[in-house]
Amino acid sequence: MTATSPHAPVLTVVQLDAGVPLDRFAGWLDGVEVRLVRADLGEPLPPADTLDGLLVLGGQMSALSDEAPGIPATRALLADAVQAGVPTLGICLGAQLLAVATGGRVHVAAPPGRESGVVDVRWRPEAVGDALVGALVDVDVPEDHRSTPMPSMHADAIVDLPRSATWLAHSRQYPYQAFRVGSAWGVQFHPEASPATLHAWAELHDDVDTAAVDAATAEHDASVARAGETIARTFAALVVARAGDRTPA
Repeated sequence: MTATSPHAPVLTVVQLDAGVPLDRFAGWLDGVEVRLVRADLGEPLPPADTLDGLLVLGGQMSALSDEAPGIPATRALLADAVQAGVPTLGICLGAQLLAVATGGRVHVAAPPGRESGVVDVRWRPEAVGDALVGALVDVDVPEDHRSTPMPSMHADAIVDLPRSATWLAHSRQYPYQAFRVGSAWGVQFHPEASPATLHAWAELHDDVDTAAVDAATAEHDASVARAGETIARTFAALVVARAGDRTPA
């Protein structure tokens, strides 16, 4: 990561699963100081009104759980962060938690089955000009060809967006791949995941063809990395901008 100033905004990263780290994003979050909170280990979450930015990672547990370490507290923090206007990004489980926290609905073990490997994230017209993902949308191609390959590994899925959300992207298998609600974005895919991390996740599941996942990541890794870097750097810039707006003149 690029060196930050002593007064750099702080991006709070909530990790909910030991096997789902910040991964590639760690090298792309320019201009912010990353504060990692291991909610899965019982570390307390800070109040939303103290945050410059919030990033919630994925995990194997259910977004609906009231027992899994860190899950209820993270749902509550996400609701408060949106209310407070904190720039927020939820990835996979983080996106599901964001949806539930703001009035959406998640289906555990959704009937279409596990989505794994590299998926074609198809951008809706609403994504054009979006502050976070708009840079990934190629407006020089027809609307039905605007897509980006992205890593994915999930069986639970968002089935209803919050009423106030803007729907940004879908895939062939699942409709809600990206959305925005207030100051927060949720992405069902994993823009932070390296091929090694996706391989490790694939090996955890009997219903996943690990060789196929490895082949897909090898084929698309350059595009995946470019898009992931764009999302990370753009999100960090949003955190920096918001922190600047909050700083007294």
